[in-house]
Amino acid sequence: MGKNKLARFEENRKLPNVIQPSRADALGDFELKGKWRERVFKNNNPIVLELGCGKGEYSVGMAKAFPDKNFIGVDIKGARFWFGAKEAVEKGLNNAAFLRTQIELIDCFFDENEVDEIWITFPDPQIKYRRGKHRLTHPDFLNRYKKILKPSAIIHLKTDSEFLHGYTLGILQGYGHEILTAHHDIYGAPEYEPDTLYLREIKTYYEELFSAKGKTITYIKFRL
Repeated sequence: MGKNKLARFEENRKLPNVIQPSRADALGDFELKGKWRERVFKNNNPIVLELGCGKGEYSVGMAKAFPDKNFIGVDIKGARFWFGAKEAVEKGLNNAAFLRTQIELIDCFFDENEVDEIWITFPDPQIKYRRGKHRLTHPDFLNRYKKILKPSAIIHLKTDSEFLHGYTLGILQGYGHEILTAHHDIYGAPEYEPDTLYLREIKTYYEELFSAKGKTITYIKFRL
């Protein structure tokens, strides 16, 4: 493991907005479950998760744009989200936190009806058939999300993968979930809903990278 990674892991332990529970914590009685507003954010504002947050740019960007919401970036790779966690602390964004865990354990960390919204930004599409259960919009994951989301909560998928975009639309239609918006090219779309303009204004590292290569960016907004 590189020295930079080790240094970031060490700094994460000291950052006040980073939570790094063990697997045993997750499978036991996790102390923050049902108490994120009270103990982490000290307010009663809505909680928004970004799953697979990478370097945390989207969580930080959303925290800046929406100070009346609480954002939690979730990823297993702490050395990546160190960038976002550190920026949030330096800029005094008390509505941004980061949780280091595997996403398949997400329902171990949040109580029923505790989460108001979920963003899934540029996840690995897991194209190979045998990796299908690892797609973050696989029915098993959607069932986990439903356990922690409030009724009628919104889920957003933003991806450069036409495969994952199409797969997700098929899953949503097949299981009778409500598709609110579906764009095959958010930068080429001539019309936009006024409340989703931030789709183009906030970009992740991977979105910048993919856009520079000429790949289209797709988006789905849906309810379970």
